[in-house]
Amino acid sequence: MAFNPLEQRGIPLDRQLRNWRELNVKPIDPDHCDPYTRCRIITMNGIEVEAIMFSHQMARHCPDLEVKQQLARTRYIEAQQQKAVNWLLPGVSSVLETTIAYEQVAVDLTAWVARMEPDAYLKQAYQFGVLEDFDHLYRYANLYEMIEHRKAEKIVDGLTEVMPGRPTPLHHRDPVDNVREPYDKDTVNPLSRLHALTIMSAEQQTMNFYMNTGPTYMEPIARQLYQEIGLIEEEHVTHYESLVDPGESWWEQLVHHEYNECYLYHSFMEQESDPKVKAIWELHLNMELEHLHIAADLMRRHDGREAAEVCAPSLPNVLTFEPNKGYLRELIADQLDLTTLGTGYVREAHERFEAMQEAIHGGEPAPSDQVLAQHDAMIGGDYRLETEGDHPVPELRSAK
Repeated sequence: MAFNPLEQRGIPLDRQLRNWRELNVKPIDPDHCDPYTRCRIITMNGIEVEAIMFSHQMARHCPDLEVKQQLARTRYIEAQQQKAVNWLLPGVSSVLETTIAYEQVAVDLTAWVARMEPDAYLKQAYQFGVLEDFDHLYRYANLYEMIEHRKAEKIVDGLTEVMPGRPTPLHHRDPVDNVREPYDKDTVNPLSRLHALTIMSAEQQTMNFYMNTGPTYMEPIARQLYQEIGLIEEEHVTHYESLVDPGESWWEQLVHHEYNECYLYHSFMEQESDPKVKAIWELHLNMELEHLHIAADLMRRHDGREAAEVCAPSLPNVLTFEPNKGYLRELIADQLDLTTLGTGYVREAHERFEAMQEAIHGGEPAPSDQVLAQHDAMIGGDYRLETEGDHPVPELRSAK
């Protein structure tokens, strides 16, 4: 039966406040958990952080005291949700191990969205971006073996391959070429709107994580790699946020944020293998149902529209974390040489791209290439996890 969150009532807001004991969740065991449980946790943290920051931005642009107070009440509960979700991650995992998990999220979440996206232009945007996150996973996995002497298969567990994607040094583009065309809010498929908001939030979280954790490393090569990929994540946030129609009103955006949280908590509750984590997804879904009704009421009173006018009549099929190996190999074979020009894509290097490459690299190897060179010098070759055979691009196959 289709699930329509606009027709469901959740836990009343005045009963959602949790005390310290309730917020003190038990973290997952990194050595025995399903890697996709970790991915779901990371994804939902990004979604909650986006909801919180959007609410803050809305409050800063809102002159109505009563509305600001209502936003503050809901936002505090969202902040508690974010703490409960993110504190499921175990403190014993290193920053680099968490980083590799972040990139596994980026790869398999974006690949799934690209597969399911009904709009051709939006689909291309996700296909383009995922090949860059795929290469980031490869670079961080090589750094991980170099400085922690461990292999990334311990983290990704064979669900996601680790091998070259679009080479990271080629991700640095002129900023104007990172801006895409937005969807049309009046004609867009509701699923496309959820996809755009989800991927934007996930990439924003990764950008924030790298810009804050990168300088905590002592090893120069690690500091440099986080700096380089952190800048690329800024490009990715620009890439994905520009897909969202800026003509959506504040009230409409508020409703979409709450609806998307319902969609994702419902999706993850349906597939979660860890019963304790599943209970948190279920609890938070019942909280978000009420947040959605509060947002819908605000839009009704201040925008004169019903939420049903701008939301899907029921939730789409659940968003699923699953291996995307064959799909990614097809994209690598077909689209590895793409770059952007204006709001489109081209296969040839152009003047702006070449000027940016020269300006940022200055004729020297990028940190992401230095990682591979140092790995080769220390350990020999590069680290890969190719479970489905040789690399689909002959020039990028490992020398054996």
